[in-house]
Amino acid sequence: MPIPARRTHRLWRTFAATATAALLAVLVVPGAAVHAATPSESQPVYSYENAIRESVWVDTRIDGDDDGKTDRVAVDIVRPREPAAQGRKIPVIMDASPYYSCCGRGNESQLKTYDAAGNVVQMPLYYDNYFVPRGYAFVGVDLAGTNRSDGCVDVGGRSDIQSGKAVVDWLNGRAKGYTTRTGTERAKAGWTNGRTGMIGKSYDGTIANGVAATGVEGLETIVPIGGISSWYDYYFQQGAPLYDSGPEWLSDYVESPDARARCAAVQQRLVDEAPRSGDVTGLWEDRDYVKDAHKVKASVFVVHGMQDLNVRAKHFGQWWEALAKNGVDRKIWLSQTGHVDPFDYRRGAWVDTLHRWFDHELLGYDNGIDREPMADIERTPDHWTTDKVWPPRTTATTALRPGKGDRAGVGTLGLKKGSGTETFTDDPALSETDWAARIDTGTSAKAGFISRPLGKDLRLSGSSEVTVTATPTTATAHLSAVLVDLGPATIRDYAGAGEGITTLTDRSCWGPSTTGDSSCFKNTRTATADVDATVFSRGWADLGTYANPAKGRPLTPGKPYTLTISLAAADHVVPKGHRLALIVAGTDKDLIDPPSTKPTLTLDLARSAARVPVVGGAGAFAAATAGTHSAAPRSTGADGVSPFRQDRPVPGGSNR
Repeated sequence: MPIPARRTHRLWRTFAATATAALLAVLVVPGAAVHAATPSESQPVYSYENAIRESVWVDTRIDGDDDGKTDRVAVDIVRPREPAAQGRKIPVIMDASPYYSCCGRGNESQLKTYDAAGNVVQMPLYYDNYFVPRGYAFVGVDLAGTNRSDGCVDVGGRSDIQSGKAVVDWLNGRAKGYTTRTGTERAKAGWTNGRTGMIGKSYDGTIANGVAATGVEGLETIVPIGGISSWYDYYFQQGAPLYDSGPEWLSDYVESPDARARCAAVQQRLVDEAPRSGDVTGLWEDRDYVKDAHKVKASVFVVHGMQDLNVRAKHFGQWWEALAKNGVDRKIWLSQTGHVDPFDYRRGAWVDTLHRWFDHELLGYDNGIDREPMADIERTPDHWTTDKVWPPRTTATTALRPGKGDRAGVGTLGLKKGSGTETFTDDPALSETDWAARIDTGTSAKAGFISRPLGKDLRLSGSSEVTVTATPTTATAHLSAVLVDLGPATIRDYAGAGEGITTLTDRSCWGPSTTGDSSCFKNTRTATADVDATVFSRGWADLGTYANPAKGRPLTPGKPYTLTISLAAADHVVPKGHRLALIVAGTDKDLIDPPSTKPTLTLDLARSAARVPVVGGAGAFAAATAGTHSAAPRSTGADGVSPFRQDRPVPGGSNR
């Protein structure tokens, strides 16, 4: 049976890498005995203190600032001295970021620092401290328009992505590098075998996604942590604005002062081509990496907080599904946190897993990580489970139908088709937590639909969608749909200042340090909240996108419209004794911006449904709700998570 093309590529990578690793096994320690077996783990045998620190400027081959010269991006490198002296080539771990000088990386907002010769002294985060002694080079790339690079920030566009791709090309001998920003002396990457892994949180992870979506050769793996998969979906969802500003604000925020002065034209394009109407334009299509998932040749290790309200969980869901359809090798970690790096919520397990992942993908070590469970999922704070495949193979889309209840605004949720209508009026002063806290109360601001109390645990795993037929009273309307676990629980305080963690004063160390670059970072502990209701999946839309999700249009008051709202991916177990709820309402305070009017909307329940990914399918839902009796409504306290913070849209800036 012939091997599919993508699988052939992955097999060839493994064979080639294993051969390289076998050679490294002989040479990794000076004077080591010859062993036939490939090692299973790289060891810290090289000096970090004596590592080579150098800077190179790589030609991106584009002129983003229209100054008549192609832009060069600054590449700061830390690599072990010994392999090059022995004539051996090593792989690269790369973090391409706009935040190295403006905003900082990690929980402690670290910046790059330099010595008098312009070589990097402090490289933010622990990657260099930990991996350089183990035989990797670490490369920190300043995106075009930031820190010491030429060009302009175009927020996920060609300039941003080419900043990373050009460096992968240079590492593989396909692009030009220079020893200075303006000089002509060439710099070559003869010390590397070109095998590159990209990593980074938020904007940095987004660049990794975008570079992988170019299909560039030599990029073997990416580890996007809270990464964006489509920039439109960072600023809008189906026409509903998620923030009160667009990409031009972010570009201005991260650009270096000299870039800001010369990049007015790029800034203006970001305004002109990203209208606040929420329509999908060519600018957004160019920044959609999901559509190019078929080009991805790298393996992908996705990490995301399921309660991330900055880079929202839709991003990992649609990216994961597109990668799966195209046969990309994948692994995933899903936490209960908000926008938090796993180094700050599961430090020891994370560093060990990342180490083994890079050893396998970049050194070719047969350490078994590719045969381990695909998914690690945080069920309750600090309690993790695994799945061989994610979502589980028994997951099936199940249509849950809203039905009329015995009180206005308090309906039922089950497998049988409902009838009648429910009406609510948009109240921009209320949030999803307000709706959930009043789920058993007939309020005018939401329509809630509740299952019977569960006789068994019910697991939902993957992405959901909610179809509604709604009749508005005004020409504009925004809709929100959320899935809620009704019942007492202790969860991470994802909306608090630490988004599920508290930073402590004591430190732990991850590799050797130098005077200017410590490997010791503040420890954290889990921040929790006791709640009576947990919103675990969300989605929003402008009703005006009913005919075309890419373009809104005015509504005719009194006319019904059918719209399907995509909900964020999640993996959540609704425990026995709890109830599952669907809430449909208008503006979700602090999570979408309100429309220009305050419409009243009437839902046609017979033409509305939630399609949710139930492990075990409809049979599992029926079994969980069979033989149970509706509990008497009880007053629930307000959801105990902290109030949402109204931050500017900065994916991963500062300590976010």
